[in-house]
Amino acid sequence: MRPEFILTLSCPDQRGIVHSVSGFLTNHGCNIIDSAQFGDAHSQLFFMRVHFSQEDDSVSEQMLRDEFAQVAQSWSMEWQLHDAHHKPRVVLMVSKIGHCLNDLLFRYKSGLLPVEIKAIISNHTDFYQLAASYNIPFHHLPLTAGASAEQKHQQEQKVLDVINGNQAELVVLARYMQILSNSMCQALSGRAINIHHSFLPSFKGAKPYYQAHDRGVKLIGATAHFVTGDLDEGPIIEQDVERVDHAMDPEKLTAIGRDVECVVLARAVNYFVEHRILLNGHKTVVFN
Repeated sequence: MRPEFILTLSCPDQRGIVHSVSGFLTNHGCNIIDSAQFGDAHSQLFFMRVHFSQEDDSVSEQMLRDEFAQVAQSWSMEWQLHDAHHKPRVVLMVSKIGHCLNDLLFRYKSGLLPVEIKAIISNHTDFYQLAASYNIPFHHLPLTAGASAEQKHQQEQKVLDVINGNQAELVVLARYMQILSNSMCQALSGRAINIHHSFLPSFKGAKPYYQAHDRGVKLIGATAHFVTGDLDEGPIIEQDVERVDHAMDPEKLTAIGRDVECVVLARAVNYFVEHRILLNGHKTVVFN
């Protein structure tokens, strides 16, 4: 199997970027498998994702990195080069609602989600048997209601110890119903995805399906976004909706919404794993 890589980059938009990147790859024995790019007229930034194979055995990965760094500097690029065959290490976090956890574990076991799930963290014990059935370590790190700031800090430090101890490249909040501190959000910046059971920015906070029912909405949805210190305000990665009607009670809306949550979160995780997400200020560019 030939080495394959994914190059992602962003830089000030100007003529010649695609030519420069593709020319570099050609000159270094690489064959482009697929490529996508986007120029944002508002931010004046250019974004690009290139999936390519390395067909010249004399060119090493380190050589690619060292020599592309010179190209990147000339265009003021922020860039990353990823091994396309690498399976990112993932830690899942959950509380007492398990549909997203169960869905991700099934996709992982079925080979539909190319990751290595290293641990499951929960503030409850509800899913330790589910974790054991997949032979995944389960870490029960409780946080009692009304916990002090110091107790919350200590619990979050234990969470970070598990995350860092497993060298996690992605943390997925699969309905983890605790508000993370600003310091925790900063520690996980750009590598933590949350699923919110609402089509943000509508119906933030608790019980959004009940809020939606009270407003008589005809569409409900779910949002996967990066975790930031601003609650439910992180850059949006993926969203979807489902049509509902006046005859449905809040419990029915909740059941429908949970199916949407599973699909949206799985898509977002896949986009992250395949390096399809680039940050554009408080928004994202997703090459899907």
